[in-house]
Amino acid sequence: MGVPMMLYFADPMCSWCWGFNPVMARVREAYGERFDLSLVVGGLSPHETRPLDARTRDAVREHWQHVFEASGQPFDFGFFERASFVYNTEPACRAVVAARRLEPGSEFRMLHALHAAFYAANRDVTDAAVLCDIAAGLGFAREAYAACLDDQVTRLETGNDFMATQSVGIQGFPALVVGDEASGLTGITVGYQDYEPIAHALDAWLEGRADP
Repeated sequence: MGVPMMLYFADPMCSWCWGFNPVMARVREAYGERFDLSLVVGGLSPHETRPLDARTRDAVREHWQHVFEASGQPFDFGFFERASFVYNTEPACRAVVAARRLEPGSEFRMLHALHAAFYAANRDVTDAAVLCDIAAGLGFAREAYAACLDDQVTRLETGNDFMATQSVGIQGFPALVVGDEASGLTGITVGYQDYEPIAHALDAWLEGRADP
């Protein structure tokens, strides 16, 4: 049998994905050589044009508080002092795809950097200049990255990730799916979970796959 696939569906502006970041790091360390792992940007709220209203702002704040309590990940609640913020996740998703195009394998580093910038440092990851600054901080040549970020191919590839998320039926993030040609796709988690139940589910799936 070939190496099975693992698909991680996430969004750089999904607070539960930020909370899940340490868990996913452990998954990658423990299972990275046993699966062909791909990161798919899900598009939590792509192409949004309306600023956050008071009701939505309160709901987002509540989500952040829940994630902080569940995961211990840091949050800068100064975000909620921003006026007229448009929660458009497409640019940040595209930033991950640009990293993936320029340096395959770097997309997880970019996702982590975007999460940390947005949630812990209150940086505006809907701004192309900020995205290029973050990429430069990871070692990307700024001009080349900026060109790739704005490239039509990158935009199309980002849209393809969104469509792939929808085609698998993913309706929440983070989501972890495994599979192979023989058995199809199996969901491991949709939503935040601690490492131990995820490891148990992955071990069980691998054991079942190995049975004759």
